Amino acid sequence: MLQRRLGLFQSTVLNMIDMVGIGPFVTLPIVMGLLGGMYLYAWIAGALLSLVDAMIWSELGAAYPLAGGSYNFLKEAYGKNGAGKMMSFLYVWQTIIQAPLVAASAAIGFSQYFVYLVPLAAWQEKMVSGGVIMFITFLLYRNIESIGKLGVLLWVGVIATLSWIIFGGISHGHFLDPLSEMNMTFSWNAIGSFLFGQACVKTIYSYLGYYNVCHLGSEIKNPGKNIPRSMFISVIGIAILYLAMNFSVGSVISWQEVQAWQKAGINNFVVSTFIERLYGHSAAIVATVMILWVALASLFAVMLGYSRVPYAAALDGAFFKIFARVHPTKNFPYISFLILAAFAFVFSLLFRMGDIISGILAMRIMVQFIGQAVGVVLLRQRNGKESLPYKMPLYPLPVILAIAMWLFVFYATGRAVIISFLVVLLSGIIVYLLQAKIKKQWPFQAASNLREFPEQVV
Repeated sequence: MLQRRLGLFQSTVLNMIDMVGIGPFVTLPIVMGLLGGMYLYAWIAGALLSLVDAMIWSELGAAYPLAGGSYNFLKEAYGKNGAGKMMSFLYVWQTIIQAPLVAASAAIGFSQYFVYLVPLAAWQEKMVSGGVIMFITFLLYRNIESIGKLGVLLWVGVIATLSWIIFGGISHGHFLDPLSEMNMTFSWNAIGSFLFGQACVKTIYSYLGYYNVCHLGSEIKNPGKNIPRSMFISVIGIAILYLAMNFSVGSVISWQEVQAWQKAGINNFVVSTFIERLYGHSAAIVATVMILWVALASLFAVMLGYSRVPYAAALDGAFFKIFARVHPTKNFPYISFLILAAFAFVFSLLFRMGDIISGILAMRIMVQFIGQAVGVVLLRQRNGKESLPYKMPLYPLPVILAIAMWLFVFYATGRAVIISFLVVLLSGIIVYLLQAKIKKQWPFQAASNLREFPEQVV
């Protein structure tokens, strides 16, 4: 059995190091290139969506603090003996693909910044990406208590890196210049455009991870309070840090210059260039090493959280039994962890950063994010709200806003990515139906077995 050893501080730390990976350092120049002087609005939009969505996660996570997060939420919301079987299966199915993609994106971003220190050929960059996955696998192959302590150490590096960047911009003396520029170029048409949606895809990718604590629900102390608190602290804290970082970089390197670099396909090391202009090349090397530390910290949290998802499903009898195995001495789901790590290793060798970010979001939105938003409504209608440890304010407004914003982001991922998601979704539905037919599960079981939700008989 997994043990409740993680308190509020460690839970928040694991969320924050998951959120602040290589993402903001890689996506910052992309967003500037897409939106020009309005780039700050995309970061604000990403923060608002994360905050609203965190209300949904908080209500579900506090009510069902179990390993696996969304797997349990979807199963409970749509019915353990009904459609919840398929929804939770589809979530695990897409997790086996998208979780390693998230890990691979961190590893690829690591290798991209590593090139600033040591020039490498393309195949050598791939070797670095794969090596990073192997290194994190080694770090995580231990019990949860020591992982919590190691997470705090990594978090210190995250805060130190962002603090240096922010301090550099403030000390430069033009910290608030981007604020005036964002209003000078503002346009409501631009806010509703496909281009703005694409920019939001990049910023939301950088915020993802605020819900990591839900995947570790069975290992959190006092989950009814600590799960919601850790998410809100994480989102608000990281939003402040991201905006401050953008102010800092934008006050030293103009968005026009960054936009020109993006169009020319050069200089993806904007933060390193920022430090170099302020303090020189030696300082930029130190900053780049710290950014690589941040990437490692994020990859650490991602692999830790997602390894609990297939484990929870297998323990419940809804996924392959091998994923339910727990290490005999270190007490963690090592088979689930090692399989995800193996996929992440392969993906880090096959894909580029630009191919991954939109795919990661598209795979999550329909089944996980929107599925959970609808699930909150179903659970409230069925069970009421009196027994909920956490109740979202202004219900159902956050649910409506979350669904509308996620649909806009899904549209902005682009046609090719949406088609790829539909292929994954369809394959998952086919596999589930074949399995359900053999096991005589929903929708193939007899009507007498649907006592929990008789209205779901097909």
